Amino acid sequence: MTVPSDIDQRTIAEFRANGGRVGGPFTGAPMVLVHHTGRKSGQEFVTPMMYLPADDEGTEGDEGGAVYVFASNGGAAANPNWYHNLMASGSARIEKGTETFPVSVRELTGGERDAVYAEQVHRFPGFATYEQQTRGIRTIPVLELTRTTAP
Repeated sequence: MTVPSDIDQRTIAEFRANGGRVGGPFTGAPMVLVHHTGRKSGQEFVTPMMYLPADDEGTEGDEGGAVYVFASNGGAAANPNWYHNLMASGSARIEKGTETFPVSVRELTGGERDAVYAEQVHRFPGFATYEQQTRGIRTIPVLELTRTTAP
């Protein structure tokens, strides 16, 4: 497995030490760790991400539902590498709380994507800034990660 950046490494360690909760800029935000395979390298990566529960069960006790993740890349002009890895693979594993399980990947489009992104902006207004920064360059992808029974 490749070594994450220092910030990601600290976030991952804090996530695992605190049952899926982290502080700092992510205090109170629902977080998952997404395990994905590099489409070119074949190496495993782990990326911490904020998520939105698909079935609005809230951030606590939503172990069974799908989650949405946002390829905002901090408002950069290009999609993050993890987005390309997930789209190439179509599957991943996530750590959510203290549980790790496989997921399938589906990119939302059109009105479905827009509604989910708007809800994320409502809950976390910083996502509106990312959208403004990428306007006319790219539409920030929204991915649905749904629990599967695959190993």
